[in-house]
Amino acid sequence: MHFNAFTTSWGANFIAAGTVHFRVWAPGQTKLTLRLSGKNTEMSASENGWFEHVATGVSAGEAYQFILADGMPVPDPASRAQQAGVNGPSLVTSSESYQWQNADWTGRPWEESVIYELHVGTFTPQGTFTAAMEKLPYLAETGITMIEVLPLAQFGGKRGWGYDGVLLYAPHSAYGTPDDFKAFVDAAHGHGISVVLDIVLNHFGPEGNYLPLLAPHFFDSERQTAWGAGIAYDQEDARQYISEAPLYWLKEYHLDGLRFDAVDQMKDASDPHILPEIARRIRAEITGRQVHLTTEDSRNIIFLHPRTPAGDVPLFTAEWNDDLHNAVHVLSTGETHAYYQDFANDPAGLAARAFAEGFAYQGEISPQSGKPRGEKSSGQPPVAFVDFIQNHDQIGNRAQGDRLTTLAGVRKTRILLAALLLSPHIPLLFMGEEYGETHPFLFFTDFEGELAQAVREGRAREFEGHSGYGSESVPDPNAVTTFESSKLDWHKPVSPQGVESLALTRTLLSLRHEYVVPLLTPAQGNVGKIVQASGGVLAVTWTFPKGILSLALNLGETKQPLPDQPGETLFAWPEATEASEPGSVIVRLFRGEST
Repeated sequence: MHFNAFTTSWGANFIAAGTVHFRVWAPGQTKLTLRLSGKNTEMSASENGWFEHVATGVSAGEAYQFILADGMPVPDPASRAQQAGVNGPSLVTSSESYQWQNADWTGRPWEESVIYELHVGTFTPQGTFTAAMEKLPYLAETGITMIEVLPLAQFGGKRGWGYDGVLLYAPHSAYGTPDDFKAFVDAAHGHGISVVLDIVLNHFGPEGNYLPLLAPHFFDSERQTAWGAGIAYDQEDARQYISEAPLYWLKEYHLDGLRFDAVDQMKDASDPHILPEIARRIRAEITGRQVHLTTEDSRNIIFLHPRTPAGDVPLFTAEWNDDLHNAVHVLSTGETHAYYQDFANDPAGLAARAFAEGFAYQGEISPQSGKPRGEKSSGQPPVAFVDFIQNHDQIGNRAQGDRLTTLAGVRKTRILLAALLLSPHIPLLFMGEEYGETHPFLFFTDFEGELAQAVREGRAREFEGHSGYGSESVPDPNAVTTFESSKLDWHKPVSPQGVESLALTRTLLSLRHEYVVPLLTPAQGNVGKIVQASGGVLAVTWTFPKGILSLALNLGETKQPLPDQPGETLFAWPEATEASEPGSVIVRLFRGEST
């Protein structure tokens, strides 16, 4: 018998050996034809705009398309795999084609997470799931416990970040087959590494989105996101499609969690809102193993991330903390353009508050928008925040894709890396950061014709008026060289500076796993306190039931004494001066029950 691990309401589902149920919502069409392996069959129309057909004698791997009333062929919007790009045939898939080697994997506790953000296409020279598998022993040896893969939903062209996906159930074919991705996840589990996927449920990309032809009411005509038409989450059938996609990825690919992109753009007047509904359904349907759900949200909200009195997570696990990144970026580089202007005044104080309490803005007026931003977050446990000093957005949305090492220098970057990896928040590294990669990570696409020109011109306009950015200096997103120059340089980890940087990262992660992680259970709030924040110096102390962790660093330009915080020195750099001169950091730990 063939049964999918998760049978969705949409798409092509095996229901028995060789029998497949094809189902699609197409109220915008008067009739719909299924073309399966070159043979056309008219689909049966049912109520509410659904079209269905049950086919027998079907094998996994057979190609199919839907033919619209005007004769136009389109892929299945719930395709599980594409033959090639977004405009061609979909492929029937079977969940039984891959035999899991680590099927008993139940995941790792969230407190142990050290996240490694990875873009499959630029992580290796080959840019495939199979090639990425070969780097798993290296990541495990470094101390990485979780890989976060940038979005995989099939998008237009071969090259792209993945945030313009249009077939939300199909892994991007340029990276490999669905079974290739399963093998990657399986191998990661074998190395003790969790795998989570960045998923985009707030918009569809500009190429290959045929849903407006099939179901015009899938989208909200009165609302636009920053990247395209808003989705009508209050339409039951559209809501089904969106809410089942996360479950499909988690169950079909044995993923350990998801990162939900830009949830502030998921406007939904329904009760309940679609986001809590998705989270509750995941918690109800996936039991017996760890599942971690994080969100990206510019609003600085906490209602999606509650904890029970026992510390359990009923909805989402943690929130990406842009405030911490922005504050330390201004502190280390002096840049204050665009959204960095919110952190131009007192970056040390804002960074200290982000370390101690989660968000830097907790209801204060944002200078950039002139409106209040955020809500009180000090009651959240430190592990409710995912921190980073670099990520795909903050690097790639610069005209030249500059990494922090290029902007702030090696010394300051290493200080911030130590603070990141030894704080009690959950740390995230962007691929290559562990060895000090200096290759850029640029914005790249693979569009043609008018769409390519629109993206090219829009990218140039984005940086008009920015200091140091002329439109002629913005790389063409569609040029192959823009993509190629964004790939990691795997010669660097064995270079003298790379060896030194990698050794530092491994030392810090070893200290984190041994000394910091044990403090983080149970997860509690109101544990952070600002000790000092002035003149480029910031110092924070966190008091846990099992001990006191202290951090002090000097990113200023002068030698300054740092506060005498409790405990033994866990890490100091440079070691000889115990972190008193410019460009220094010290972390201390008082072990034992705190009062």
